[in-house]
Amino acid sequence: MALFGNAHSINPAQAQQEYARLLGHGEQVHAAYLLIRDTILFTDRRLILIDKQGITGKKTEYHSVPYRSISHFSVETAGHFDLDAELKIWLSGSQTPIEKTFTKGAAGPSPGGSRRRPRRPARAE
Repeated sequence: MALFGNAHSINPAQAQQEYARLLGHGEQVHAAYLLIRDTILFTDRRLILIDKQGITGKKTEYHSVPYRSISHFSVETAGHFDLDAELKIWLSGSQTPIEKTFTKGAAGPSPGGSRRRPRRPARAE
């Protein structure tokens, strides 16, 4: 099952083994999705966003979001001309959402694929 663009589901048992070091005692992965190098895990306790960065992917950013902290979320699907899809998650006590951008047909994660602050407008050259 595809989530967005190039994202696809991975076996929760496989994700459970691969990311065991991130999971608490008895925590179970119920669903997992892979987008090129980034991973989204839905466990019985929280949402875990794993954002591999850089050319080699050695630098990794982890977001651990307990479900009780999510105040709301939005999903914007890709269209015919706008190929980007976005997932935004608002946390209680924060006005800026965590954003995940998925680019359809991209060779890798889009720039700013995972961020905690809004994009700055491009500067004129």
